[in-house]
Amino acid sequence: MTAPSAPDTIVLVHGFWVTPRSWENWKTHYESRGFRVLTPAYPGFEVEVEALNADPTPIAESTLPRIVEHLAGVVRELDKPPILIGHSAGGTLVQLLLDRGLGAVGVALNSAPTEGVRVLPLSQLRSAWAVLKNPANRHKAVGLTEDQWHYAFANTWDEEESRALYRRYHIPAPGGILWSTVLANLMPGPQDAHVDYENDARPPLLFVSGGEDHIQPPSVQRSNARHYSGNTVTEVKEYPGYAHLLPAQAGWERIADEVLEWALAHATGSPPKVTGAS
Repeated sequence: MTAPSAPDTIVLVHGFWVTPRSWENWKTHYESRGFRVLTPAYPGFEVEVEALNADPTPIAESTLPRIVEHLAGVVRELDKPPILIGHSAGGTLVQLLLDRGLGAVGVALNSAPTEGVRVLPLSQLRSAWAVLKNPANRHKAVGLTEDQWHYAFANTWDEEESRALYRRYHIPAPGGILWSTVLANLMPGPQDAHVDYENDARPPLLFVSGGEDHIQPPSVQRSNARHYSGNTVTEVKEYPGYAHLLPAQAGWERIADEVLEWALAHATGSPPKVTGAS
């Protein structure tokens, strides 16, 4: 039997409150290593940050199923399964894609949870309060102030650096999806962020956690990983001192290289196991 060849394409999936621009450093870095790198935007997010801030209508109209189907279409068009790397809500999207058998391997950086993960740290609630404080936000695109961004995304930067990141990357988030995610654990039946935690055919998955992340702290990553009971690889790695906007923080190159090495090792047929989900 011929062993599967190593993936030559990396798909980087962005999260909420940012666009594919947030992957600009990783895209260039991986391309310099010879990989084809795709950074697909959510449907309607194909314009620049400045345009979405000027008219956030496409954000308010976003739905999780529509985003998943769009990303699934991107992956299906490739010649062979890619490495999937997602940040924040992009980590949830990577899990949904893997559960559908898409991708050779997945990495979820500071991932938002999938359905059934009930851990809700106070720092997470505070970070998302701009959206969750008002049920009317279910029909809106909701942005963060500079101070809210600093707490949620860039708490390990000083205020001036955080402000520069805010101006470079920040856009509003889809209130409907965030509210639906919160309500999913209170509603009967599978919801939009449901995965089969017992899926033995799911490709390997690594959760990467920033130790200082306020939105999706390490307890969320560990809980998400613990839910997976299928006979496939699920691991967790924590990087102390890193905030939610881990892909832009000093030292990101080491993390980018280490997760790539992990992905390449596990995408080519390592034996099934479940570790690190304490």
